[in-house]
Amino acid sequence: MSSSQPPVAPSSLIHPSRIPNRWIQLLAGIVAMMAIANLQYAWTLFTTPIQHHLHISLNAVQVTFALFVAMETWLVPFEGFLVDIIGPRLMLGLGSFMVGLGWIGSGRAETVGSLYFWYAVGGIGAGVVYGGAIGNALKWFPDYRGLCVGLTAGAFGIGTAVTVAPIAKMIASSGYQHTFVVWGFIQGITVLVCALFLARPPVGWTPPNWAEKEKKIKAKINTSAVDMTPLQMMRQPSFYLIYLMMVMLAFGGLVVTAQLKPMAVSYHVDKIVVMFGMTALVLAIEVDRILNGLTRPFWGWVSDHIGRENAIFGSFVLEAIAVFALLQLISHPLWFIVLSGLCFFAWGNIFSLFPSITGDLYGNKWATTNYGIVYTAKGVAAAFAGPGAAWLFSKTGSWSKVFWAMIVCDLIAAFMALLWLKPMAARAVKRSSSPTQALDMEAGPAKARGVA
Repeated sequence: MSSSQPPVAPSSLIHPSRIPNRWIQLLAGIVAMMAIANLQYAWTLFTTPIQHHLHISLNAVQVTFALFVAMETWLVPFEGFLVDIIGPRLMLGLGSFMVGLGWIGSGRAETVGSLYFWYAVGGIGAGVVYGGAIGNALKWFPDYRGLCVGLTAGAFGIGTAVTVAPIAKMIASSGYQHTFVVWGFIQGITVLVCALFLARPPVGWTPPNWAEKEKKIKAKINTSAVDMTPLQMMRQPSFYLIYLMMVMLAFGGLVVTAQLKPMAVSYHVDKIVVMFGMTALVLAIEVDRILNGLTRPFWGWVSDHIGRENAIFGSFVLEAIAVFALLQLISHPLWFIVLSGLCFFAWGNIFSLFPSITGDLYGNKWATTNYGIVYTAKGVAAAFAGPGAAWLFSKTGSWSKVFWAMIVCDLIAAFMALLWLKPMAARAVKRSSSPTQALDMEAGPAKARGVA
């Protein structure tokens, strides 16, 4: 690789006087993320109606989910690169059209191939919005990185909580196809409006009182002194460790996301009315989405104070305990609600902790692109969590082996964070903080191979 970096455009395509306050941008990113949440987290409501309408198996239906997650994740590095070069406003504007068309086209699909195509289009749009909003939060808030990335990612987790009940009712009253079309328009227009408020920081921008804040942050968190390009990041052993951990940890939550309704049907709790006129399944989805949203800023804030690796360890030991308890008590409606919610509370933080640790170790300049590469781990996990878990269930007639796979992945990754990643990151940051090493990193990756 040449030591030269990709050409850097002017500080922004938007005049500085027209750049909104960073807190307004944070709010716009949060609303945009809430608008795209249904594409992933309301999917479980559509699986059974799609099966019946298209006369296909659950495995075939869940291929749609795997394609969506693959498109949402695997293109984010390229989309993030464009966001880093031209800014988030134009990219999220384009993403808004794909998000809308994804559901509108799915609502009009009469073949499984057409369903796959349109939901994949929605996945591309969701990836643009997700990567752009997270990247913008990483760049504007180095002083509150865990919290603000957590708030942005949390909106993706909690967004469905306010819409799952009306979506479920609309599916019951008007059919899943009508629901897809109506909500496709709502979600696309919302993202388009939010995109108008976003802009990347000017070159050299830092938060108020940054010098003083930076010292306090480095006392608690492993934070590199250099900005790495994507190829420089991919030369670091720490990158591959982070990537493997995210695959393992994403798997468990995606299983529950994609398979919650089939699990509820298997254990006969899907139609039991528990309170407020809602079934155990619908109430569980409501609780899950709320806790999936709250966990991201909560654990992001915790990680700002105790370090990313410690937060990963604590939360995923808790996740393993929650999954084990769910396996024992899933046939009881109230426990089904409580423990599935606890699973999401312990799991959803990967989408605040992993972008934060990526920004910490590999710098701010190419943060959107770099996290986009890490984020593709979600796409790898989706192949196992969607059709993979459905296949294992169809072969064994039970979800127990799937649950045990989730538990093992959680525990292995938790201890990897504490015993392997934490000391590796500390050594890398110590080396990158030396003046000679920092100059070598600026000169190019050929001189930077000693950085972990």
